[in-house]
Amino acid sequence: MPWCERMQLWEPSQGEVLRFAVVCRSLTLVLQALFNALIPDHAADAFSPPCLEPTGLGDQLVEWLLGGLSHWDAEHFLFIAEHGYVYEHNFAFFPGFPLALRVGAELLLWPLQGLLTLRSRLLLMAVLLNSLCSVLAALALYQLGCLVLRCHRLAFLSALLFCLSPASVFLASGYSESLFALLVFSSMSQLERGHSGWSTLLFALATVVRSNGIINAGFLFHAQCRDFLSSPSLGDLPGALGRLLRLVTFLLLIALGVGLPFALFQLYAYSQFCQPHLPHLIPEPLVQLAKDKGYRVSAGDQPSWCAWRLPLIYSYVQDVYWNVGFLRYFELRQVPNFLLAGPVAVLMAWAAWTYVTANLQHCLTLGLLRSKVRGDEKSGKPPPGFHSPQVFVYVAHSTALLLFGALCMHVQVLTRFLGSSTPIVYWFPAHLLQDWEPLLWTQEAVPGKVPVVCSLLGQGAPKNPIWRLLCKWRTCSRITRAILSYFLSYWLLGLLLHCNFLPWT
Repeated sequence: MPWCERMQLWEPSQGEVLRFAVVCRSLTLVLQALFNALIPDHAADAFSPPCLEPTGLGDQLVEWLLGGLSHWDAEHFLFIAEHGYVYEHNFAFFPGFPLALRVGAELLLWPLQGLLTLRSRLLLMAVLLNSLCSVLAALALYQLGCLVLRCHRLAFLSALLFCLSPASVFLASGYSESLFALLVFSSMSQLERGHSGWSTLLFALATVVRSNGIINAGFLFHAQCRDFLSSPSLGDLPGALGRLLRLVTFLLLIALGVGLPFALFQLYAYSQFCQPHLPHLIPEPLVQLAKDKGYRVSAGDQPSWCAWRLPLIYSYVQDVYWNVGFLRYFELRQVPNFLLAGPVAVLMAWAAWTYVTANLQHCLTLGLLRSKVRGDEKSGKPPPGFHSPQVFVYVAHSTALLLFGALCMHVQVLTRFLGSSTPIVYWFPAHLLQDWEPLLWTQEAVPGKVPVVCSLLGQGAPKNPIWRLLCKWRTCSRITRAILSYFLSYWLLGLLLHCNFLPWT
């Protein structure tokens, strides 16, 4: 098919992804500052610790420009980066992102110590780090798409869609999504290149950042099992036993490597709350906040989870503080939140159905055996694009995340949960656009009058397919309008609502 041919120029594609990512991230920062200044914050019942340092003019400027990015869970990350894990419920947030913020604020922003408080430097560092990580994640997604999809145009379009992600506000705010997406996409790319060691390391670092990073061990398990079953030495019994022993050893090492950060974090929590130790000196305002809100600190009574057979503070905190559990969100009053998560849930379910129906035999073998798939009959090569056999494990991963998120989590977080964890959120919409949008079937711009906004942006003959579609909006297909409307509306609504302490995904 013409749209699946390799693009001739590699560097211009990466350059366009980089440029578009920087433009989108810059526009995001400008819009959040504008919305935060024009719209008063909603009085939300959210975590709001007291400021322990006197603030100056510089702090007020940072808060005025970037304060919209410090709301909701961002306040937890900033608090942990500043004070550590003071309260029990802080352990719902993994230490990778707060640690990166603290190191960056102390080392990179140390010249600003006399001008800004630590919290202001942490907020500034969060914005800088997430801006960098989101741009690099777009490039990592492009490289991953080239390796897996083997169709550079589809990889290019997917990376551009990531720049307009429905979870954009969380990729810009003081959340861990940007760093996690960068680590996950990079580790997947390393695995596709055959660098299992680097991939394991990056997956382990992703687990330091977010708890769902532990499920990424499945990619490593699948790759090892596929290599084992495709080995020609299986017919030789001694050789097969030796390879089986090595396989089991590798799987145990992978589980240990990827799961170790999670285990160490739980062990640290156990040492703080369940074992006798010298009490930490907690500032009096934070102690008073704990008394007022009922927060538990490590110096208090031993919590009930310490007596569990497997004392995991993460499970306890999610259960008690956030009411996370199987089917707990299936209530009539949560219908609006299910509607918020509806678009991404439909996309992921549609992606799974599309892939399975087109590659049923391959899916029945769990992608472990080489099976006949529809491709180029002359060359015998498997098809490029979304139906590539390599995509199976990514579809399985995204479907598992979708089911777990829909059944066991606060369903409204599905957008950012999936948008930072799986490339399928971007590959499948790009696949739909390429299949259903005639404007993308050729690289030349469709003749016609160019809108003023495109001319002002230097897009008279857009090389960026997203700009091309936006500039030719009226001639786009319905499915193109639906996809772009979803991405753009969630991008803008997220900024408008989240940055003013209004409920969002």
